[in-house]
Amino acid sequence: MFSLNKIKKMSMVLLLSVFVLTSCNYLDIVPPQAPDFDDTMKDRDATLGFLYSCYTGIPAIYFDWFCQYFGATDEYVEPQLYGHREQFVSYNQMTPSNHTEFGPWTNCYNNLGQCHLFMKYIDVLHPDNVSEADKTRWKAEIKFLEAFYHMQLLNAYGPIPLVDHYIPQNTAKTDFPGRSHYDVCVDSICKWYDDAAEHLPATVSVEELGRATSTACKALKARVLLYAASPLWNGSFPYPNWENTVYETPGRGKELVSRIAVPAKWQKALEACNEAIDLAVNEGKRELFDIASSEVLRNNDQLSLPDYNGADETFRKKVMLMRYLMTTTETEGNKETIFGVITTEVNPMLISIPHGVTLNGSGNPIGGWAGMSPTLYTMSHFFTADGKLPERDGNFYPKADWLQSAGLSNANIIKLHDKREPRFYAWMSFDGDVYGEVISNGDPLTVNMLSAARLGQGYNPSRYQRDNNQTGFINRKFIQPNIKFRQDGGNNIRMVPFPIIRLAELYLDRAECYANVGNVQKALDDLNVVRKRAGVPLLTTADITTSHTLMDMVREERFVELWGEGHRYYDLRRWMLAPDYLKAGRFEGLNALEKVNPSFTEFNQIKHIDQPFQWNDRMYMLPIAASEVYNDPNLRQSPGY
Repeated sequence: MFSLNKIKKMSMVLLLSVFVLTSCNYLDIVPPQAPDFDDTMKDRDATLGFLYSCYTGIPAIYFDWFCQYFGATDEYVEPQLYGHREQFVSYNQMTPSNHTEFGPWTNCYNNLGQCHLFMKYIDVLHPDNVSEADKTRWKAEIKFLEAFYHMQLLNAYGPIPLVDHYIPQNTAKTDFPGRSHYDVCVDSICKWYDDAAEHLPATVSVEELGRATSTACKALKARVLLYAASPLWNGSFPYPNWENTVYETPGRGKELVSRIAVPAKWQKALEACNEAIDLAVNEGKRELFDIASSEVLRNNDQLSLPDYNGADETFRKKVMLMRYLMTTTETEGNKETIFGVITTEVNPMLISIPHGVTLNGSGNPIGGWAGMSPTLYTMSHFFTADGKLPERDGNFYPKADWLQSAGLSNANIIKLHDKREPRFYAWMSFDGDVYGEVISNGDPLTVNMLSAARLGQGYNPSRYQRDNNQTGFINRKFIQPNIKFRQDGGNNIRMVPFPIIRLAELYLDRAECYANVGNVQKALDDLNVVRKRAGVPLLTTADITTSHTLMDMVREERFVELWGEGHRYYDLRRWMLAPDYLKAGRFEGLNALEKVNPSFTEFNQIKHIDQPFQWNDRMYMLPIAASEVYNDPNLRQSPGY
């Protein structure tokens, strides 16, 4: 999971000696060979360094994942003054002129150029101490990366130019590819994943974590086919007349997206999910993180089980299980991640942690930024303890009473936050909640959103200017249970692999496929695999009604289990629900920004978030930089830009 220091060290050498050869423009992928280029493959270590440099585009994509374009969802909001990438997308402010800064186009095509350079010379430079078996595996890794970077581009831009080989600098611009038909892109990416899987191990040693595996190939292929079977790309594309003007995909002409729904695509995706899960579980040795592993970690950290309104021990252990799920590594017993990436960027942690955690030696408050603020939609769409949405649970509080005090030991806890499922208490935080047991210099921190004092977490524009929570709700996912801010100003924040894909997602992917091919029970079975681990009551066919369909259940489970992991952006688009969920007026929270030191009643009111959220159908895809379209006569701009 890119925890290898040698990847960073060795690839940095290559970045200096090789990336200078790579232009920002995908039309100029590989300039002439530099005089000292032979040294990049003089022996095994140098060649591995070159190989590892081909991976560096992956950390770049996920460098600060909450602030990337795929954070443009209804899961959370941030202060408008941040001006982050996902805000530009959410506000429909992405344009061809500002594209380069915000989209993955440049990064992915640059790294594809790096991959093609490796493939061009691996059999030419004859590095010392490199066997044919080494070359076979390394070429398969390059094939994996070729599929991965194209997949990232496909997800962001829809139909894309397929660049699968070294392109000489003197190639005429008219000979560079335009966008290929979406289905052809899918077929090509899947073939590359399959080809790579034939020569890659199903799992790797701890020392090699972060390198491609056949398990990752099959898992990511399944996701590609799931997306391709979804309505956006399977017969319901909102721009039916959008096509190439010059370039033609062989066998497809100028068409870029099929206009006819093909139900068989769901069966194809299902077969890929079956293959991926079988390989992941049997050969890849992937398994859902469990209580036994979590309890070892909790005991090592000397942490208590959290208490939520008298919940039993199993429930409390499930809460800690889900906290450790997102904050631990394979060496600590967490074998759920199939492919992940670690970055050195601590912003995803600091942006979530509340401010005023403790006081430093000078008496000033220290902590996080509190800027990442879950929406009211998030807080009301995690399940209740009965495994249902709050507004669909007859045993839960009436909706009209949600903002009233629940009458618990901390009177600030409202009824909406009582009687909820383990993942809610693991990943969300709120007024009156204990955010961390030792976070405040070894002591607990009870969130006080009503207080602007030095050790309060509430609205305080004079002290924090732009770093104020926007909704009254706080994120805790990805925050380690034993996090501690010390009075000397230090902290123990640690970075663990961000899960690009994990086993739980595969079960949810397959459940969606089963739902779409009409196999109700198997769809429920896969949903229940995820729910059982989370400590949520299982679903039965009796739960399905005309007003609450099986696909509703699939979408709800994905929302909860994969919250904040970069999936929601793509899910809402491929389901074609984005116009409803991302439109203006949809984003709400509590009254967290109106008054310093509000009363309980003043704070607990529903307010629209005053930011220019909007939806336009052009937002289904990102725009391509204007310079790219200008330079390549075969390249068509995304529709609506």
